[in-house]
Amino acid sequence: MLKGLLKGALAATLLAGASTAMADGHQEFTIRATANSNENDEDYDGLVVFKNYVEAASNGRIGVELFIGTQLCATGAECLEGVAEGSIDVYISTSGGAAGIFPYVQVLDLPYLMADDRVAEAVLTGDFTRKMREMALATSDDSIRLMTIGNTGGWRNFANTQRRVAMPSDMEGLKIRTVVADLPQELVRALGASPTPIPWPELFTSFQTGVVEGSKNGITDIMGMKFPDAGLQYVTLDGHAYMGALWWMSNANFMAMPEDLRKVVVDGFSQLQQATFASPKRKSIEAYEAFVAGGGDLYVPTPEEKAAFAEAAAPVQDWFRGNVDGGEEILDALIAAVAEAEGALAADYAKDLN
Repeated sequence: MLKGLLKGALAATLLAGASTAMADGHQEFTIRATANSNENDEDYDGLVVFKNYVEAASNGRIGVELFIGTQLCATGAECLEGVAEGSIDVYISTSGGAAGIFPYVQVLDLPYLMADDRVAEAVLTGDFTRKMREMALATSDDSIRLMTIGNTGGWRNFANTQRRVAMPSDMEGLKIRTVVADLPQELVRALGASPTPIPWPELFTSFQTGVVEGSKNGITDIMGMKFPDAGLQYVTLDGHAYMGALWWMSNANFMAMPEDLRKVVVDGFSQLQQATFASPKRKSIEAYEAFVAGGGDLYVPTPEEKAAFAEAAAPVQDWFRGNVDGGEEILDALIAAVAEAEGALAADYAKDLN
């Protein structure tokens, strides 16, 4: 989609966006970063940490401007186009928000591949993210660079307005809200429910009116949007997908910096990643407490029940391999990274538990 962008246009935008290096140590580069969220979101927490670190570690040679909301762009496609052109330096998307350009990023939505935070965080700080970066650069003709993958909301769980879901059979017939992307719809079908694409701003009313009866969300999103007030009273903590946040940067603008400043930016994204790993853990405590206090039913599946969900959802991996460009390559990379992370954790447990 983005292949063939004119190199001259990128260069012109770059020259307009970055100030000339100053001999007296004043600001040389400006990073314009945007998140289509709000100041209560993990994305904002990460950007504040990034801004503070980069400006301090560069001794003011890099300035970071934050645009929270839709000031610079409104949709994933529009924002990523801005990154490709260089008018936006940094943008954060979900996998669904980037799937139209980079379909293989939906690998993060494949269910039951990563067991917990320790596994997910080990995977996302390693070579798996570099592999996805390599693929995204190739897809975008070297214009869009994946800097890191953080978290935005914890883990996806199934929630609904009708009944407790303890087994896949309990999903039968439920109308579950999904995004427009194919993969989450395939997952919902595999579990016997009916996928119903609904825009996020319309979801509260859709619960009230019965247009949909369930969703796949993290608890902070559920409580932040006040979905229990619309009838969402059942949450099953199946943790089927880690809510990855993809942090993109204009590759031309990144590579225009000298190596010492590129290192500062890379370190800044590492700081950002750690902040977004931590933020949902803290925020989810209050969210779960508020959900239960409001009469919500919070169910933790047994290992046997969770295994039944994983078995029912297994065909989605085959679908991904056969229907998504780059799907087989990126899924193999994820499976290998998970195995490596689990092996390292097992070795750590052997040392730490005795």
